[in-house]
Amino acid sequence: MGDVLDRCVLSRIVSRRAEWEPDRVALVFENRPRDDEVVTFADLAVKGNRLAHRLKSDGLRPGSRVAIMMRNHPEFIYGYFANSRLAVDTVPVDPRARGDKLRYFFAFADSDAVILADYLAVDEDVAQAIADTGLRAYVVSTAEGRADGIDLSERFTIVNEVLDGAESPTVSEHVTDLARPWILAYTSGTTGDPKAILFGYDRMRLYALAPSWFGYGEDDVPYTGLSLIHGNALIVTLMPSLWGRVDHSVFSRWFTRSRLWDVCRDYGATSWSNLGGIATGVYSNPPSDRDRDHRVRTVISAGMPRELWRPFEERYGVRVLEWYGTMEGGFAYHPVGFGPVGSFGKPPGDILEMDVVDEDGRSVPPDGRGELIARPVGAAAQLAYYKNPEASAKKIRDGWLHTGDIASRDANGWMFFEHRKEEGGLRKMGEFIAESFVSRAVAEYPEVEDVHIYGIPARSGAPGETDIVAAVVVDDPEHFDVDRLLEHCRARLEPSHVPDVVQPIIEMPLTATAKVQRRFLMEMLERDRDRVGAGRSGGHDA
Repeated sequence: MGDVLDRCVLSRIVSRRAEWEPDRVALVFENRPRDDEVVTFADLAVKGNRLAHRLKSDGLRPGSRVAIMMRNHPEFIYGYFANSRLAVDTVPVDPRARGDKLRYFFAFADSDAVILADYLAVDEDVAQAIADTGLRAYVVSTAEGRADGIDLSERFTIVNEVLDGAESPTVSEHVTDLARPWILAYTSGTTGDPKAILFGYDRMRLYALAPSWFGYGEDDVPYTGLSLIHGNALIVTLMPSLWGRVDHSVFSRWFTRSRLWDVCRDYGATSWSNLGGIATGVYSNPPSDRDRDHRVRTVISAGMPRELWRPFEERYGVRVLEWYGTMEGGFAYHPVGFGPVGSFGKPPGDILEMDVVDEDGRSVPPDGRGELIARPVGAAAQLAYYKNPEASAKKIRDGWLHTGDIASRDANGWMFFEHRKEEGGLRKMGEFIAESFVSRAVAEYPEVEDVHIYGIPARSGAPGETDIVAAVVVDDPEHFDVDRLLEHCRARLEPSHVPDVVQPIIEMPLTATAKVQRRFLMEMLERDRDRVGAGRSGGHDA
């Protein structure tokens, strides 16, 4: 059991690496224009232990919950280390959350404490949420906070003073059962209040196989600007480095598409993580003679638009490795050089099985659409939503996890994502509309910085029919020329695919993991209905 624990408990993983290679760089946090923060395995082990000692001294015990709320900082990983050493559950919290939503994140998880960045602690709304929920707060003094003159040393425990302080006695490992909770992870909440998933250290058994599925080698340098609150950054970028499966990993405080290739170039990245519409935003940048001036070989992608796949590879000189995963469970991947473009692949057949089924749970024929379901080979799927047994029971039926994703599968078993079940897909005159076709055409318009395509109930009132909305990020939404964009689209798309509504916006509403919050777009569309642009003749005029 000890060897399994050493491979699955983050604090044990790091401690072993620190014994073997203490001075090896594990992580680099870039924060331009400020200095990089370079973290070795010794840093992780020593500073993580100091933080664990302080949390234990303050009364935190196995089963306590500590929220972590900050952008991508080294202290996020020190918090992960300390919590796993103490068998304290980690509650990652979106650093942009405010108001009732933030109080919900803290209170619903029954958090005992929060480790947060100073630039958040001085926010009145965040401070009020901490006071309302009675959490003990540990504040990280950040480079950006210090540059702004933030000093909270008289009000809070400053994490930096703990990390850089006197040597602490070694705190013993408290996790002895892989089934015990590791993280309480909130879902994205793209359609309602987020649910909270409890998953244990046993999830690491699956994650440990991902580096080989992603094709990583010891010379690879994965990069991400995706938030550490989400499993994508954890699986694709953080853990491969901590296991020593790659040279090291690079994180940005947050993702900025205009700096993507500069960061990759300057930090020697060989891969980066795409999620959802990120690739579309990157492709929207004007072509440059430096588009191929980088070391990136692979884009580890979860959501590359089908029609953008080959043009993206050709323009940037990369290969796309598409994969699928949900926080609740289920995993599939599409290795480079195999299978059809647009597919997220197949599950690792010796570990997981997946199927596409109709409303009655029967497998649909090739190219038919249905809900994607998953389960471990030879076992029933398991899922625990915290304080929500009804939702847990609804997701697991007859031993299968029902993902809520609508997918299709070709005759050779390659799977394709279609849409979320609650979103219904884009359907016009009985025809399913390929969102990626529309997205690519709009993204190629020079003035568009980012785009998201979604559907609203058709003005015709036909059941299941949608009108197409193109939400476009532009410099000046008030004066954006909708007609010129539509003319551009008509020249590139068949009539059924031309947007019915163009929604110019200044910024795309995203979750911390770069998922578009569609409900906010729909609220904005309703609020601004007098100024959004109508599409082709007969289209929805909002």
